[in-house]
Amino acid sequence: MTAPTAPDRLLSVLAAFDHEHPALCLTDISRRAGLSLTTAHRLVGALTEWGALERDEFGVYHVGLRLWELAALAPRGLALRQIALPYLEDLYEATHENVQLAVRDGRDVVYIEWLSGRSAVGVHIRVGARWPLHATGVGLALLAHGDPVFRKEYCEGELASFTPYTITEPERLRRVLAEVRRSGVAVSDRQVTEDALSVAAPVRGADGAVTAAVSIVVPHADAQVPVLGPAVRMAARGISRALGWQP
Repeated sequence: MTAPTAPDRLLSVLAAFDHEHPALCLTDISRRAGLSLTTAHRLVGALTEWGALERDEFGVYHVGLRLWELAALAPRGLALRQIALPYLEDLYEATHENVQLAVRDGRDVVYIEWLSGRSAVGVHIRVGARWPLHATGVGLALLAHGDPVFRKEYCEGELASFTPYTITEPERLRRVLAEVRRSGVAVSDRQVTEDALSVAAPVRGADGAVTAAVSIVVPHADAQVPVLGPAVRMAARGISRALGWQP
């Protein structure tokens, strides 16, 4: 096994932070990054001086604004969010339910926007959160319309389970994805929590390729998919046109 390079060690410090660990002391960074305390101290100092990390009055480190500034330049991040936001807001105003926008990153879906009402069903989602593609409405939409080779490999891989309703059988997943392509809408029923159902539709870029997905999450008991489907498709179509897609 080759020894970690300097970039590897630097990235391991940043990777020590996640949604469950947004604030870390130096000892925790050292442990989570797998580095000696001396090496961690040197790298953390450099990252803090550059602005990638910030140290509070208690000596605890947080992700710095400099990284947020860089992330804002990602075409699938803030730029896409800004284009999509008016359509997401329209969908929210029409339903007052959870509205989400997400993109694919490897085998996961990453949420880049989320609008929620006070009375909407609770969801385990926040901006930047990740979930396996097969377990969410946006993930099913992205997977169904993505690269066929990747889709085949995904279906043959391990399918994590979160509730008794999560799709874990490859053949069933293939059937669900085929129906998504046929109908233009993905439905994820109680796959992440047993009280929620999501309806999603794909968002296309200027070249026609699916680049994102938009969804609405409602209580399972009150879900009216025939009503929600057209609303979600309309929002996705509006975002697609704003991105330059010509049907």
